[in-house]
Amino acid sequence: MSELVVKDNGLIRASYSLGLAEQRLILLAIVEARRSGKGLAEGSLLTVHAKDYAKQYNTNIDTAYQVLTDAAKMLMTKVINYEAKSPMTGRLIKFSEPWANKSAYEPDLGYVYIRFSDVVVPLITRLESQFTSYKIDNVSNLTSGYAIRLYETICSWREVGKTPKYKIDDIRGKLGVESEQYHTMSNFKARVLETAIKQVNAHTDLTVQYKQYKTANKITAISFSFKPKKLDKPATDNGYINMTDSQIKLFSGKLARLPELGSDAPQGRDFDHYATIIANHLADENQQKKYMPYLAKVGYEPPKKSAG
Repeated sequence: MSELVVKDNGLIRASYSLGLAEQRLILLAIVEARRSGKGLAEGSLLTVHAKDYAKQYNTNIDTAYQVLTDAAKMLMTKVINYEAKSPMTGRLIKFSEPWANKSAYEPDLGYVYIRFSDVVVPLITRLESQFTSYKIDNVSNLTSGYAIRLYETICSWREVGKTPKYKIDDIRGKLGVESEQYHTMSNFKARVLETAIKQVNAHTDLTVQYKQYKTANKITAISFSFKPKKLDKPATDNGYINMTDSQIKLFSGKLARLPELGSDAPQGRDFDHYATIIANHLADENQQKKYMPYLAKVGYEPPKKSAG
């Protein structure tokens, strides 16, 4: 079953440049923090094991450990650029801060330790309705860092099915293209944009297209439209899933946090209250049907039918 990754849309839309290995390390750290129940807090030291990286990204454990240690070092030098209010004037100004401010390695145990900087921690831990969530398996087969950034960017607009127009410099920044890379539009489209879209379409749960906008015959902006791929219906022959109590508790909590179902949540109530409502629906043969398209998204896998 795939684990969910949750990031604040402010972080996803911020301009930063990370390599594939650094992005994968961050995703695994987020998953581990949630899976262990420890969560993230400012100053917390997170652990990622090489065996988890090897399993998730289909590589051997020695390679995984080396990749993780190199990625942890790089996160100490890479910065995230974001806007915040000036303490002097109150106007929005641009700040920069490193992704991580502490790392360590324990080769005998295969662990890498990482501590995110204070500005990053709140952005990836506040589980509110404006957050983007997706299963880590959706990006496990993406071998381009640009593809991961594109997937995250469009996921942050999942409710509307399209993004706004991005100026070329803006989308370059969001996809993590360095200022000295791919200056010509033909190179940017071939090496970054079309490669990323091809991988997202082939390996994730979304199908993406882009539209370009011209000013005086020059491409000046790009937008993306997308739609979810059709999922196999996770149901028994009569359409009803006879879930156990533990399954109902698990998946009602995950469904309550899906952006697609957010409009049905009762106003002024928290996720736990909404999860209780969904849990009652999942146990009801008539009410359960409306959640069928979303169960696979949150990791439900129907039992395999026995042969013969």
